[in-house]
Amino acid sequence: MKEVVQRRVYYLFSPFLRIFHWIMVDSIIVLFVTGILIGKPLQILALEPSETVLMMNWVRNIHFLAAFVFCSAFILRIYGFIINRGDRLFPRFWEGHFYREVVDVALHYMLLKPSHKSYLRNPLARMSYVALYALVAIEIFTGFAMYKMTEPASMGGLFFGWVNVVLGGEFMTHVVHHYVAWFIILFAIGHLYMVTRAEFMEGESEVSSMFSGSKILVHEPVDANEVEDRKS
Repeated sequence: MKEVVQRRVYYLFSPFLRIFHWIMVDSIIVLFVTGILIGKPLQILALEPSETVLMMNWVRNIHFLAAFVFCSAFILRIYGFIINRGDRLFPRFWEGHFYREVVDVALHYMLLKPSHKSYLRNPLARMSYVALYALVAIEIFTGFAMYKMTEPASMGGLFFGWVNVVLGGEFMTHVVHHYVAWFIILFAIGHLYMVTRAEFMEGESEVSSMFSGSKILVHEPVDANEVEDRKS
């Protein structure tokens, strides 16, 4: 006789968050590839730099366009946070149970526990997103500091010129921008592994929820009361 397993559907991620997520994925890939080429262009095969095979001006313009698209998309993220309880920006650090839940998940990932409690929002992942936001903020500030940095009277110089001063000059701004980009890529690789693992090994709908907006869980999640819309 087959065992009937009841699954519950929780609508968690609004279209604004999902659109932002995929724009962020595409933007980060474009920014990283073009940024690497800007930092170390491939061999120039023509006599004049303006006639190179890669046309570095196009590479730089694509990099700048992807940066503006990424920054603009963050508006969708903030709007989704305002209108939908599931689109939370930050974990609830002020609640003591949050830290116990982080330890619960971390012990499982370190193979010290056979399983962890069911969560709609993985607390360890939520903690890591804070670090990602910090890295992204550094990239935005250093990026705009290099963009228009020679024009202190412009808007760019007015709002971001101080970054070059704090970091000790234009060269260090480039260095910080470059290495933080690598940290973001390493985060993305780790994130891809963890969500794929959760999708197929733990049945937490981590990957599919970024398409549908809903998580389908067998067990009652600990934080189910934090989400308004629930269907069973």
